[in-house]
Amino acid sequence: MRQIYQDFNQAIKKFNFLIMRTIFAAFEKLIARFSLVANPPIFANQQFDWIETLEANWSKIRQELDEILKHREELPNFQDISPEQYAITQDDRWKTYFLYGYGFKAEQNCARCPETTNIIEQIPGMTTAFFSILSPHKHIRKHRGYYKGVIRCHLGLIIPQPFFKCRMRVDNDVAFWQEGKALIFDDCYEHEVWNETDGIRVVLLFDVLRPLPFPLSAINQYLISFIAKSSLVKNGLYNQHEWDQRLAKTFSKAL
Repeated sequence: MRQIYQDFNQAIKKFNFLIMRTIFAAFEKLIARFSLVANPPIFANQQFDWIETLEANWSKIRQELDEILKHREELPNFQDISPEQYAITQDDRWKTYFLYGYGFKAEQNCARCPETTNIIEQIPGMTTAFFSILSPHKHIRKHRGYYKGVIRCHLGLIIPQPFFKCRMRVDNDVAFWQEGKALIFDDCYEHEVWNETDGIRVVLLFDVLRPLPFPLSAINQYLISFIAKSSLVKNGLYNQHEWDQRLAKTFSKAL
């Protein structure tokens, strides 16, 4: 009887997943059609009025990053926080330092980076933010983001040379990072990343709500809140909490 009950629950979960996936897919078509910033793979920075302030303060973020990087080997791999990333990375050459995840604040990490935290908290619709640290000769295989209701931004912080060996393909476009400059793109287009240099590449990666007309903007916020309550995010929060304890010991030793 217990097995029947468990099988029934699993069937209900699968059914609910298919229903929600259908809803999300249908809504993403509306997003693509009515997006107030159109639907290109890579956006023009001039479309976002918060970019100027972000870039003007990049050196403050870089200073705090430099302190974090003193413990680079002790930082979590992306898949340590988000196991779903095992599909695109399995080694220890993509490190992360999370500040926000779907609206949830990593308090201890943010406390170590007060200037960075203050800057990103001023960005309208910011949902997720972290330092994305790629080791030399790391390749992130092609993949697609989860949901079109957010737009992704990379602020270049450490970009190794030669620059053309450190790049990202988004759909059919190839982009290169610059230190102190933002690169904004739709990660729901297929994309992949190469760092073919001998140096590390670090960007401040963050997501913002895509500008949409009402009532699509309200629906988008509701769906984002739904994702924030999903097991996908809850598992990530649990993993982040576990790493908070490890990092607290790591950083306390440096004092």
